[in-house]
Amino acid sequence: MTTPSPGAALAWREDVLPGFEQAPLGAATLVRALARPARPRGVVLHVHGYNDYFFQEHLAEHLVSQGYAFYAVDLRRAGRSLRQDDVPHLMHDVDEPGEDIALAAEAVAHLEPTVPLALHAHSTGGLTALLRLHRHGPGHVQALVLDSPFLGAPSSWRMRLGARSLPVIARTRPLSIVSSGPSWYATHLHAQNGGRWQFDTAWKRPDGLPVRAAWLAAVLKAQRQVAAGLQLAIPVLVARAAEGGHDSPDNPRLDSQDTVVDVDAISRLAPRLGADVSLLVVPDGVHDLTLSAPAPREMYLGGVTGWLAHALPSRGGDDA
Repeated sequence: MTTPSPGAALAWREDVLPGFEQAPLGAATLVRALARPARPRGVVLHVHGYNDYFFQEHLAEHLVSQGYAFYAVDLRRAGRSLRQDDVPHLMHDVDEPGEDIALAAEAVAHLEPTVPLALHAHSTGGLTALLRLHRHGPGHVQALVLDSPFLGAPSSWRMRLGARSLPVIARTRPLSIVSSGPSWYATHLHAQNGGRWQFDTAWKRPDGLPVRAAWLAAVLKAQRQVAAGLQLAIPVLVARAAEGGHDSPDNPRLDSQDTVVDVDAISRLAPRLGADVSLLVVPDGVHDLTLSAPAPREMYLGGVTGWLAHALPSRGGDDA
């Protein structure tokens, strides 16, 4: 499969979400909001996480209302980019989906050449974005927002066992399932189960997405690199929920805790990401802070746009 150059005309068509359109971009899919400011002050490119894809229309609406053009990328083997024979979200190194992020950033920079570009990356997408920018430089990206980046997982016997035996398994049997089970977090979010959000349960599965050896090995390798320090040359906003908890149907605080990643690891490792790092802690936030209850969600979105207003360079000659 050949990938288009940034100057190539993208084949835009109607998206699965009203008010958006999509275009194939190599192995990935670029999505953009049709609504846009008359004179954008910047552009934001959203990157999803594991067992995830872009469906957060309200994120786009908020950013557009604050003067930002909005794009999102569904990475290879995920969401809109998932093909019939794909193993969902499979990767052997974060550089694989990292290539999709770089290509999307290049395409967006070509489409929006007069305004600065920020990445908004969630969970494993945040980990992938960090390593891409560290290994290959920021390129067109001038600021990075991390929504609950997957810098560490809550400890469990399955993860500890995987850390000991994983390198051999990943090398010899990369598709081996090392962890599986329902995602009570995703189950709780969905409107069918009393949650606030509608999403395609084939692309974000409440029954969970099995963790493959190759994927987990790639994640742990990337996490070790983050722990060693990255020193990114662009400003970074790191956001996390105030509390972590168990991903269990018996947890009464599924709607006010991060039950997916280690929130303490996020705070501990954030200073190692670069010289200009800000931390935003959101009380009562959930793993995807954009999907939190109204008050924490408003705090998060306001915090992001307030930070972007200072972190991104001003558009020359524009009073937007």
